[in-house]
Amino acid sequence: MHTILIVEDDYKIASMLKEHIEKYEYKVHIASQFTDIKKEFVEFCPHLVLLDINLPRFDGFYWCRQIRTISNCPIIFISARSDEMNQIMAIENGADDYITKPFNFDLVMAKIKSLLRRTYGSYANPLQPHIYEVSGLYLLYDQHMVQWNQYTIELTKKEFTLLERLLKKAGKIVSREELLESLWDDVDFVDDNTLSVNITRVRKKLQQLGIKNAIETVRGTGYKIVDTWSELS
Repeated sequence: MHTILIVEDDYKIASMLKEHIEKYEYKVHIASQFTDIKKEFVEFCPHLVLLDINLPRFDGFYWCRQIRTISNCPIIFISARSDEMNQIMAIENGADDYITKPFNFDLVMAKIKSLLRRTYGSYANPLQPHIYEVSGLYLLYDQHMVQWNQYTIELTKKEFTLLERLLKKAGKIVSREELLESLWDDVDFVDDNTLSVNITRVRKKLQQLGIKNAIETVRGTGYKIVDTWSELS
């Protein structure tokens, strides 16, 4: 089942869109955290976004750019602004299409279906590439990258695996045995030295993003990642 995120602060319009789209057996979520649409996007992980321009605090152009830093999912602007300049700005900020209000529901559905077919295809895996977030630090699974404060850096497979395991138990000790098990495969030999080397590499990658002292060594036990980066944002 494909999922649609509606970012529209007029609840009546959003509700009408939701009701109509759900008739076609899509899963629909109406955004409510207008101070952090990017976070809500990560939590819902949609296949497509319907996005208004006039929103509280930041406009739709801003949130479109924010979403584009972590995902290439289709974005359709739905706005009362009908002039060409706003349509151009929408495309330049990362949108795939633009619909002006008042709109025809059938036209909205036609564009949604077209973009979903074009992006995911009839035989493609309908799941949106997974994203995991802790205090503004994003793991981008489809790219093996980590992002913080709009800066992104690529990780090796082992580095990504270690950081994922630590983040999913943020604030808790993760034993060396658990981390070694997560690194184990049938190709490369994995031992304590391999773990230590890769932990050091993860620390260096985080430092390149501006995050220091996030991974603590718990002598004789394992490692713990502490949310120190949130203090730097």
